[in-house]
Amino acid sequence: MIPAPGADPLVRELPTVADTEEFGEAVGRELAAGDVVLLAGPLGAGKTALVRGLARGLGVTGTVASPTFVIAREHPPAGDGPALVHVDAYRLGGPDGGVDVAAELDDLDLDTELDRAVVAVEWGIGVAERLTGSAVAIELERRDDDTRVATLRRTARP
Repeated sequence: MIPAPGADPLVRELPTVADTEEFGEAVGRELAAGDVVLLAGPLGAGKTALVRGLARGLGVTGTVASPTFVIAREHPPAGDGPALVHVDAYRLGGPDGGVDVAAELDDLDLDTELDRAVVAVEWGIGVAERLTGSAVAIELERRDDDTRVATLRRTARP
């Protein structure tokens, strides 16, 4: 399901929240420790719902909720799989946007988690690519009829 770097993106229409979670679950089953998932889309586009699905696909424990006020939450594996570190970069950068968001992400030491976890970063496209040489980027769009459209691609640094 996850395209190779440089391949055409995968585009899926997701009419319901359940569809968004199921899509995330399918993606989560393909992820391994060291993978970084970058999520983008406006408020209400379904980023956290997609991460709930990722968590099911990975088989981690704990309730997935938006980490907006705590910045990052870790969900340990239920078995032998990787943990899930769920990060919300929305509040990073300060009120005037004058702070280097990527540097703040570096301060969270997420790269130390990569050997044992999948890291999913909401609002991560354009700021969290430095965490890895290759990421799974998922952009969510919310249409007027509440259908979400997910565009999934694998990115790679040159």
